[in-house]
Amino acid sequence: MKNMVLIQDEEFGGERPLFASSNVELNNVRFSPGESALKECENIKINSCVFDCKYPFWHNQNTIIKNSLFTPMGRAAIWYGKDIRMAQTHVDAPKMFREIDGLFLDNVELSDALECIWWCRNIEVKNTKIKNGDYIFKSSENITVDNLLLQGNYSFQYCSNVVIRNSHISSKDAFWNAENVTVYDSVIEGEYLGWHSKNLRLVNCKINGTQPLCYAHNLVMENCVMLEDANLAFEYSTLKAVINSPITSVKNPGKGEITAESIGEIIIDANCKNPGECNIRVSNAVNV
Repeated sequence: MKNMVLIQDEEFGGERPLFASSNVELNNVRFSPGESALKECENIKINSCVFDCKYPFWHNQNTIIKNSLFTPMGRAAIWYGKDIRMAQTHVDAPKMFREIDGLFLDNVELSDALECIWWCRNIEVKNTKIKNGDYIFKSSENITVDNLLLQGNYSFQYCSNVVIRNSHISSKDAFWNAENVTVYDSVIEGEYLGWHSKNLRLVNCKINGTQPLCYAHNLVMENCVMLEDANLAFEYSTLKAVINSPITSVKNPGKGEITAESIGEIIIDANCKNPGECNIRVSNAVNV
């Protein structure tokens, strides 16, 4: 960012105080209640600022935000943007990030991430904590995640092309209808994991929560552990799963292979669509 104009130690309020600005660096600036403070801006660098206003960054390009705070009034802050980078920032506002192409988050904490990161693409998230993140990442694509602590239901729904590493995801209905998702070395907790997913791959993961991974197409599990509450698994799924633990119960799997240390109960009832087409192995003995 060249030829930057510095704005420092000031306060702005009302509607559109810095509308359509470009090549501006803001340091220790407070935005009091108002709307669209930095809308339609380009090449903006933010450091140690406070946003207590609605919709501050809409239709922006090339924005860097560091060491800053978004209060609950700073809702729906960053929409319809391109190349947005945020680091060392605390966000208490919901509905952040909509329709962003090029979003980078590092060491960010979102305490009220309801309806956050929707319809975004080309996303990188590192060292980030997210709470109350219901529906986070909805319908987003091309996502890489490392060291994410996520609490919020319905996460990653309708996402595609996702790689997640070293994370802890606590989320009911995670990865529903998601496509081309790989999760490495992570913990995933929550009911109804991965229903209707396509090409979901779990590597060295711990899984917990009832009825996981049903209606999944081309599910792959490598060296995973399924905890006690991960029962009634795999109904109507096509899969290849290697589980390095007992499985509490498996119900009406579709096609493929399941290998586990042991299985407490295998349920094949009258509603099984493909009886006999899933090989279930325990200690090298074929059960079904």
